[in-house]
Amino acid sequence: MYAEELLSALPLKKIIGVLPDQVCDIVVDSRSVQPNSMFVCIKGYTVDGHDYAQKAVEGGATIIVTERKLPLGEAIAQVIVKDTDRAVGLLAAKFFDYPSKDITMIGVTGTNGKTSVTGIIQNIMHGMGEKSALTGTIGFNLNGILYESANTTSDALSTQQMIFRAKMEGCRLMTMEVSSHGLALGRLAGVDYDVAIFTNLTHDHLDFHGTMEEYGHAKGLLFSQLGQDLEKNKFVVLNADDEWSERYAAMTPFPVWTYGLINETADFRAINCEYHDYMTSFDVEMSEGIFRVKMNLLGEFNIYNVLAAMVAFYGRGYSMETIIEQIEQLPPVKGRMEKVCSDLPVQIFVDYAHTPDAIEKAIAAAQPYKKGKLIFLVGTGGNRDKSKRPAMAEKASAADYVILTTDDPRYEDYDSITGDLAKGMLHENYACIGDRAEAVRHAIEIAEPGDMIIFAGKGHEDYQIIENTKYPHSDAEIAIEAGRLKFV
Repeated sequence: MYAEELLSALPLKKIIGVLPDQVCDIVVDSRSVQPNSMFVCIKGYTVDGHDYAQKAVEGGATIIVTERKLPLGEAIAQVIVKDTDRAVGLLAAKFFDYPSKDITMIGVTGTNGKTSVTGIIQNIMHGMGEKSALTGTIGFNLNGILYESANTTSDALSTQQMIFRAKMEGCRLMTMEVSSHGLALGRLAGVDYDVAIFTNLTHDHLDFHGTMEEYGHAKGLLFSQLGQDLEKNKFVVLNADDEWSERYAAMTPFPVWTYGLINETADFRAINCEYHDYMTSFDVEMSEGIFRVKMNLLGEFNIYNVLAAMVAFYGRGYSMETIIEQIEQLPPVKGRMEKVCSDLPVQIFVDYAHTPDAIEKAIAAAQPYKKGKLIFLVGTGGNRDKSKRPAMAEKASAADYVILTTDDPRYEDYDSITGDLAKGMLHENYACIGDRAEAVRHAIEIAEPGDMIIFAGKGHEDYQIIENTKYPHSDAEIAIEAGRLKFV
């Protein structure tokens, strides 16, 4: 692509030096530079791309996009912008010819439920025989093939690359988990969403945002940035039972559809909810009438998740009958109240719950199926938001026995993490075991036939981060191995 044409995507910029005629690629990793590449300097949590600009030049980069003038010599063109995170999204969208305009894009934001809602949406598409893509915590899922990702919301360049790839593979729809970090850092710049969904807002990520007000504002950027193109069939889907929905409704010019269980004004409201053995049923009350829904997903929180997906599909023109037919065939979402072994005399679930609200909902979801004790293992990450730790343990106290541990300790001492958690415990039936694998085995050791064990915090993840290294770790695999040694 011509360099001048590509740079037209940036309205405000300062160019130093002479631009080359062509740009063959955009990169943010100096190790990936090829001759005639554009290198964008991105500031990460531990690494600053500005420090690698010279290496990029040595690798063949002919344009450096930077937030300040760098000592690279006059032969290298520098494009100075205020925010390289946002700039790379706009540049990548231009480079790939704005791929999000050719696919139905659904963005899902909220503290809890993003992975479940996006997974439900993709599974519905699969059930209807339609090609689709998904990106989020579990990675990049392209028509059923999963590629791992490091963050809930990928960097802006990777995001545009994935959308372009989905377009080229013939996907009609792509659904994305949209994190508050990604919104605040501008990683979604250049993405043209058609539908924006809000699940809920509860305590999380205050180490990054500082206050709940700032956290809530960051989530709201998804709705305010939908754009002003009122000719497009865009709309917003909000949880009517969450007080933040009123604010978000005021942030967009597009139609707002609501869902919920409590608020009687919700456009789609679940009533007559029933929880059976490994099956949930409810009625959906909406303008067309009342529709009965049966699904294999457990818990009230999954009713919310399914409602959000239903509204998205209904708003895109699908009939309620078609949507419900697919919901009744939905498989469990990986790592979300997922039962991982059926041949043991104890029930074992893994769940991604790592916030006070998610822990409360996981325990509530388990109650109808509990026969013996409920053993709940909860861990939290090191060098992350410490303010939520006591509240997490407080919610976990609803279980009969609690094991406090870590999830990704990083550089923080095990005892520091479990000590913070222990401050919130409401009873004495708990143990602090910093080593997560040992903690999982302890849960199996104390379990008796008929008990239920929930391993919370890691969900689908098959690794643990200690210092800055990923080590293999699977709650499910460790628990099943220990369970078979004990019970079989």
